[in-house]
Amino acid sequence: MHSGLFASVSGAFAHTAGGDPTQLGPLVLAYIGDTVYDLYVRSWLVNSTKLTAHGLHMEAAKRVCAAAQAEAFRRIEPLLTADELAVYRRGRNGHMGTIPKNASIADYRSATGLEAVVGWLYLKNADERLTALMSIILSEDNT
Repeated sequence: MHSGLFASVSGAFAHTAGGDPTQLGPLVLAYIGDTVYDLYVRSWLVNSTKLTAHGLHMEAAKRVCAAAQAEAFRRIEPLLTADELAVYRRGRNGHMGTIPKNASIADYRSATGLEAVVGWLYLKNADERLTALMSIILSEDNT
């Protein structure tokens, strides 16, 4: 998945941050992970449906909301490594400055933990692992 711009972005991270995403704060990992997660969802929708742009937006919104991400985490939780679970817990327990409006606090925290794992895997260039987990999350059997 890291091609073109993405390769240069993650490559720049490796040089400026010492290449260890574990050293980043959990909410920074979630910040990156949010965008990467969204990109996977949107790419999957474009490749697996024939929806209009509006339809794509509506379907993406259903899959990237806190409740859907919390459910996605529950699906992959048994498959996560000890390191991935540690990153998830850091993200879930990170001090958030906002209170969710359309989600429970539990779902919001779980979603943030999942996004931290996605960001961590992305910044580690663990594309194969990230793609495998996202494939499970996005499999049509689970929607």
